[in-house]
Amino acid sequence: MPQFIYTARDSTGNAVRGELEAGSESAAADILRRRSYIPLTISRNDAADKPGFSSPVLWQRKVSLTDLIMFSRQMYSLMKAGIPIIRAIEGLAQSTNSVRLQQILQELVDQLENGRNLSQAMAVHPAVFSRLMVSIVHVGENTGRLDEAFLQLTYYFEQELETRKQIKQATRYPFFVLLTLIVAMFILNLAVIPQFANMFARFNAELPWSTKALLASSEFFIAYWPLMLIVAVAAGFGFRSYIKTDKGRIVWGRWKIRFPIIGSVIYRATLGRFARSFGMMLKAGVPMTSALTLVADAVDNDYLGDIIREMRRNIERGESLLRVSQQSQMFTPLVLQMLAVGEETGAMDEMLSEVAGFYEREVAFDLKSLTAKIEPILICIVAVMVLILALGIFTPMWDMLNAYKGGNG
Repeated sequence: MPQFIYTARDSTGNAVRGELEAGSESAAADILRRRSYIPLTISRNDAADKPGFSSPVLWQRKVSLTDLIMFSRQMYSLMKAGIPIIRAIEGLAQSTNSVRLQQILQELVDQLENGRNLSQAMAVHPAVFSRLMVSIVHVGENTGRLDEAFLQLTYYFEQELETRKQIKQATRYPFFVLLTLIVAMFILNLAVIPQFANMFARFNAELPWSTKALLASSEFFIAYWPLMLIVAVAAGFGFRSYIKTDKGRIVWGRWKIRFPIIGSVIYRATLGRFARSFGMMLKAGVPMTSALTLVADAVDNDYLGDIIREMRRNIERGESLLRVSQQSQMFTPLVLQMLAVGEETGAMDEMLSEVAGFYEREVAFDLKSLTAKIEPILICIVAVMVLILALGIFTPMWDMLNAYKGGNG
């Protein structure tokens, strides 16, 4: 996540300067305002964003979602049992199998012993503990329901993990099929077709257009395959660099939800994540505008994140959640009706939970049928490749065989 250098004034008017991590300048300003600071200047620290070989964290395994689930569930049990926070985290640091998480938990213990509360200590590690998680813990601390806060986070992370597993499982089959096709294409053009080309050249046969196309393709692969690999690798790195820019993240976020077949699944999964995290924030007692700011980062899609931030700005102008939801054009009429009921009854958190369940059930159903939708397309691609190969290889062989029979006759 990008780092920003800021200057601000605290509640007493004193000048404050420092660094923080945030998704954008507006997100950094929101963080400062929640700290009761008045932002003066905020600028991105590009030097801090560049990875260095001296950083030991660069080569360490990241804290996985499974680690966070175990941490949240164990913290819930320990808090519910009345174990002091420092003692609880020390015990978790000794029992966890993740070296990275163990180091972070030990740092949390050090900061807690220096007088910080848990949410402040967790906020120092934004790469591991998201702003949404920190805010839920902060509300739990202020309300004396820290155990319930960790229970909510456990359920949220479990739903997130289940959705990710379903998406990976559904996309694994088409990915391996396409990868096999690409490998087969290289083998055919580099090793198989040249052998037939030598045979056709010896017989000086008249070649049809399909064979000429195959031979031209093989000659191109043989002459330029190193360049093709270099271009593919460079394009991959260039694409990754582009989607790390502010503009690139927004463009990629918009295209992700517009992909054929899989785009609608990603879109509904993102809306389910939005509803689940937003409902959890409201249930925890986070103000609606602050919750929308946090949820905009939690959806992991900058295009939809900008739409959610615009919803927040419209609510700050005095509009209702239902109206800004209609203006965003993100939701179906059924979901809007559920939000209207939630706004009228004052049970918006419960209705958002129902909305999340609605989208998650749709995603689960679509993912089960995703393979059935993609399989005919893959079969057509394989059939076209086999047809072109058969026409290009066997047609001239039949012609040569007929010419040979005619000559003998």
